[in-house]
Amino acid sequence: MDENNKIQLFEDKRIRTAWDEEAEEWLFSIVDVVGVLTNNDYQGGRKYWKVLKGRLNAESSQLVSNCYQLKMTAPDGKMRLTDVGNTEQILRLIQSIPSPKAEPFKLWLAAVGRERIEETIDPELTIERALTTYLKKGYTREWINQRLQANQVRKELTDEWDNRGVKQGAEYAILTDEIAKAWSGMSTQQYKNLKGLKKENLRDNMSTLELVLNMLAEATTTEISKEQQPQTFTENKLVARSGGEVAGIARVEAEKRTGKPVVTSKTAIDFTRLLESVIEADKGADGLR
Repeated sequence: MDENNKIQLFEDKRIRTAWDEEAEEWLFSIVDVVGVLTNNDYQGGRKYWKVLKGRLNAESSQLVSNCYQLKMTAPDGKMRLTDVGNTEQILRLIQSIPSPKAEPFKLWLAAVGRERIEETIDPELTIERALTTYLKKGYTREWINQRLQANQVRKELTDEWDNRGVKQGAEYAILTDEIAKAWSGMSTQQYKNLKGLKKENLRDNMSTLELVLNMLAEATTTEISKEQQPQTFTENKLVARSGGEVAGIARVEAEKRTGKPVVTSKTAIDFTRLLESVIEADKGADGLR
């Protein structure tokens, strides 16, 4: 299952999705959809779906009999099985729930499906949409350029891991931790804890320098792996550590020369506030000219 755990937004509400490469369709977390339609949080959506599922099951509804489960990231951060449905099944679900959001949600479903088809035909659209989203959140274009480049570097690394037989999920996480610890001195979870993050994306809350060093660590890991061609998971861990150490040396040197720590507790909110302060200061300066 490609792009499992991708988050789509409907009116700023998070919908967990997965792209079924074979069937070429999106699958949506039913609990999340129910939560949106009933204006409930995650737990409220779960309870509503449990009751509705029992009723539909008693009616021998195809919605229940045809849906299945996928592992997706739950609010506690753990991968847990959750009921998912394709677009057709979600449209049936909408018919079972009286909601003022029914029509807007149908339009949203159509838009999500259309965008995926367009992006498959023209991958540059994915980049353009990501650029628009980050701009709306208040990030600078310089930061966005680094963030999008980080995506490419990460993709090249995971492609290399796939070639070396590394399994998605737990093994990816372990190697990512090795890289993070080697360059930043912290595991991914410790890094997120420092920034006070829970479900938020760590890279979206890195400064430009943090992003650059993380990219250096991952890009170096990719190159070392290509040269050494590790055959076992243990060997892949050593390569990941080596790649991270290269960026770790760069971090230490940067800190010596700037007198400031590279890794900080600052998050996206801080970066956005900084941008707003610069804009306001510039407006004030204009008034003095």
